[in-house]
Amino acid sequence: MLRTRIFVYCIVVILGLGAGGSWLLWAPNTTSFDGDRALHIPRGSILVNVVDSLESRELIKYSWTFRLVAHATGWKDQIKAGHYVFSSGESNLNLLQTLRKGLQTPVSLRIPAGSRRDRIARSAAANMAFDAEDFMAALADTALATSLGTDTLHLFSYMLPDTYNFYWLTEATEVVRRIKREFDEFYEKEAASEASTHGLSRDEVISLAAIVEWETDVNEEKSRVAGVYLNRLRRHWPLQADPTVQYALIELEGGRRRLFYRDYRIDHPYNTYLYQGLPPGPITNPSRSSLIKTAQAEEHDYMFFVASPEGGHSFNVDLRSHNRDANILRRYLAQRRRERANAED
Repeated sequence: MLRTRIFVYCIVVILGLGAGGSWLLWAPNTTSFDGDRALHIPRGSILVNVVDSLESRELIKYSWTFRLVAHATGWKDQIKAGHYVFSSGESNLNLLQTLRKGLQTPVSLRIPAGSRRDRIARSAAANMAFDAEDFMAALADTALATSLGTDTLHLFSYMLPDTYNFYWLTEATEVVRRIKREFDEFYEKEAASEASTHGLSRDEVISLAAIVEWETDVNEEKSRVAGVYLNRLRRHWPLQADPTVQYALIELEGGRRRLFYRDYRIDHPYNTYLYQGLPPGPITNPSRSSLIKTAQAEEHDYMFFVASPEGGHSFNVDLRSHNRDANILRRYLAQRRRERANAED
């Protein structure tokens, strides 16, 4: 009888240990939540840091069981840094397997169109482990720019607007490299042959497209605007592009504002009212449509254009017609300002 009791006791203990072990390994240990929940593990993190992150993200119910399994499996020192995404109902074993194998989930990195370096850098760094300053440093890296076939004056404009997927810990320099490769592939496929018919180099296309980007958001007239600027270049006229004056103001004052007549006399190398030809470098990173439309610049006789009260721009061959349309716009804008002033009284 005693032997039977001991045997039964041993079986119960074994089954209990097995059940406990199974619970520790495979029972759900994430909290209940809808959708997915992200976890960032920085470089150099040890188990205690990982547990703190899991708890702060409210991802696990019992941190002690996670620690116990991590120690028992020998995986506590094998957890890899990165960005991970987990669903509710994950077990300790699943969590640790994902973390030790480094099965990361990529993050989205958005490059906005028509932006300056600082805004591009802030957007690029928004979901990444690096800072905006790291991205700015990459864009200013002479050796990096040279290896990519350009210079630091132009490199930022090759940051082709789009949403990309990267691993969270990807270095800023590698992000710049990949986006520049994306630009090169896009340009060769979509713009290179058309640009050559106008005798434009890649840097000239991107500098002109950058002006077009800030000049109009009407896709249908971008190639016409580019054609006007090409006509001025061929006749050795100043470009007289307002966006270049705006760029100079941003550099001098830190932000955009309404342009006044005095602004066109600002002595700045990007002021195309004072200096002939294209500016020393691009003023922004143009969108795909601006790049394509600039490469496909229209052949026409227009030398002037001005914004129209009806939207878009009015294009003219002669200065008399241009001044007429410019006066119409000025009267319209003055009326709008009066209406706003009256509404505020």
